[in-house]
Amino acid sequence: MVRFDARMRALTWLLVLGVGFVSGGATCARRDTTFQLPPPPPVLPQTPTLDQVVAAVNRTSSIGELSTNTASVDVLTMPALPKLSATINLRKERDFRLKASLPVVMGSGLDMGSNNSLFWFEVPEGMSRTLYFARHDQYRRQLDRAVLPVDPTWVSDALGLVQIDPSQVVAGPVLRPDGKLAIRSALPLPAGTFQRVCYIDRAAGHVTDQLLYAPTGGPPIAESHASNHQFYVDHNCSLPHTVQLSLRPPAGEPLEMVIDVGVYAVNQILSGDPNLFVMPQGASQSIDLTTLSPAAAGLVAPTSYQLPTKYQSESVGPMPYRGLVR
Repeated sequence: MVRFDARMRALTWLLVLGVGFVSGGATCARRDTTFQLPPPPPVLPQTPTLDQVVAAVNRTSSIGELSTNTASVDVLTMPALPKLSATINLRKERDFRLKASLPVVMGSGLDMGSNNSLFWFEVPEGMSRTLYFARHDQYRRQLDRAVLPVDPTWVSDALGLVQIDPSQVVAGPVLRPDGKLAIRSALPLPAGTFQRVCYIDRAAGHVTDQLLYAPTGGPPIAESHASNHQFYVDHNCSLPHTVQLSLRPPAGEPLEMVIDVGVYAVNQILSGDPNLFVMPQGASQSIDLTTLSPAAAGLVAPTSYQLPTKYQSESVGPMPYRGLVR
């Protein structure tokens, strides 16, 4: 049996950085200023219908692949943790790979991914690595009691590829006091009917915020807040280059992070690896997430991070935003 303390340390990485799979919350003054892109052009009339809003949001259906090697991950709930340099590759519907590295510790890399059958999360554990995984169908059946209370395939939604099914809409569009439009959808899953609320830019027609509610109600269990959208003329849609994410586990402190993207390759994968969306096999330990109790998440909600003694602050900086047209 895997030692309990080793499992807890690995789950800390899982909960802090694996939240990138969900669709945040608090602000943090230590973040570097991201290059601000010009606003996308307006596409919606003054008082749009549901069909018009859905059509505007669903323009991202023209994007089947996204790839970047100019991303960074900033964990807001661990302010002493340096930014992680990251690469992201995704292909609809479920192919996803994020590799992030901690620049101050060799061998500290994070590897999480997904394919049509399963998803995984590989983290360092001492001199070895631990792999957490689960089959999509099995995990969906226990979302109401899983370690991560969300479907991890929603990463594409958080990165701007959310689609709205008009047959699932139960309310909206409603004009909010902040000027955004709100649409509420019911999402039937094996674990119950979840509800997702999308806030949409009233003019540009892209999703800026998503809130996910459990079947039992209460506050949102997950949120995404997207900003700094870039309009891609060839695809007639916008994608956010800053995404703030928040996960609220059943117990413990909220976990929040920000993903910044410099440049996207659209409908192109920036990797020649034939096994890009294949689960790695070299970990010394492999643990099925469906076998873990939800209580494990609350025990390891991290609130601090101790920098290694050899850390040099000048070695960490913002990701270069190569290729941006200024």
